[in-house]
Amino acid sequence: MKRRPRAPAARVPGRAALPGDREEAAPESLAGRMHEGARVATAVADLVVFVVDARAGMTPADRHFAQWLRRQGRPVLLVANKAEGRSARSSVLDAFELGLGEPVVVSAEHGEGISELMAEIADRLPEAETVEEEDSDRPLKLAIVGRPNAGKSTLLNRLLGEERMLTGPEPGLTRDAVATLLADPDGPIELVDTAGLRRKARIEAQLEKLSVGAAIGALKLAEVVVLVVDATEGLHDQDLQIGQLIEREGRACVLALSKWDAVADRQATRRAIADRLEMSLTQMRGIEVVTLSALTGAGMQRLLPAVRRAHAVWNTRLPTAAVNRWFEQALERHPPPLVSGRRLKLRYVTQAKARPPTFIAFGTRAERLPEDYQRYLINGLRETFDLPGTPIRLQLRGTRNPYTDA
Repeated sequence: MKRRPRAPAARVPGRAALPGDREEAAPESLAGRMHEGARVATAVADLVVFVVDARAGMTPADRHFAQWLRRQGRPVLLVANKAEGRSARSSVLDAFELGLGEPVVVSAEHGEGISELMAEIADRLPEAETVEEEDSDRPLKLAIVGRPNAGKSTLLNRLLGEERMLTGPEPGLTRDAVATLLADPDGPIELVDTAGLRRKARIEAQLEKLSVGAAIGALKLAEVVVLVVDATEGLHDQDLQIGQLIEREGRACVLALSKWDAVADRQATRRAIADRLEMSLTQMRGIEVVTLSALTGAGMQRLLPAVRRAHAVWNTRLPTAAVNRWFEQALERHPPPLVSGRRLKLRYVTQAKARPPTFIAFGTRAERLPEDYQRYLINGLRETFDLPGTPIRLQLRGTRNPYTDA
């Protein structure tokens, strides 16, 4: 007698595949990759916070997920959210059926119970070792940005050596700016993967607007930014706009040409990208370009050394005497132009700060110095003192005769 084949498990209407649904999702599918990401995150967590909707009561999905969590053998804290009002609080008792202990009752929308939740989390987490952190031990803050599906999350996973971020051919999988600490032999690095950045006109969904806002916020907090470009598609206008945003924010930058293994004519691709950079991103002339494949790992060993070199240039401080010797020579080679029939008199320059290198030029009517002459001085600073790829700021301070009328 032949045994009847077992029918596939029926999907519960109205829910997505959960981490326990191995029979419902192929490993290469989005749901399968979500399962693996949840499994890895749970395996390394010191505490899993499982949130249920108290207003809706316990659903089949809640029971399914609770059973899966119990099998993982990790500490779980049950949280009943949306518990404002009498009806919701009465249904909190249903959460005991999940077998995960007494739930912490909160209303995130109204801020109720949050302090109790934080205290409970702190009590259940293992004690952290207290170490005095010096400036030299602080992690380098590195943001990974680019257009959607450029390979940012794959790059971060390759740097970490594990599948920490959800990846796949579907664009827009990363929705939030996620920070992860990388223990590099040359010093810790705080990596931040961000959502893909598109033109404003093409951003319609509210969720994507929030994701883009988080990405720009991460860029502003970073010290170095890796701009990931899909080498198979070349350097798009949107890539250049992101590069200009990085320059406006004054961040060091490294250009990572991802998917390099899939490029047919590498010499022509390099030449085309170099030409576009020279024409359209002159404010960051000399930016370091790293070709790599995050999928295969080829070229990855060159990325972090390039990041640290960019960080060192971004932190450069120059001696005032050396800067003024260069300044005098630059004025002799190309004197300042006439403005309104009168020549501007520039007297001296000093570096005000680093991160990025910022200089102040003083002189009579210096604030009227034309932009092309300012570019001449900035390019001279970059070439003379070897400051490739980093934004350079030049501020102007004029001197005013106190005996003239205002």
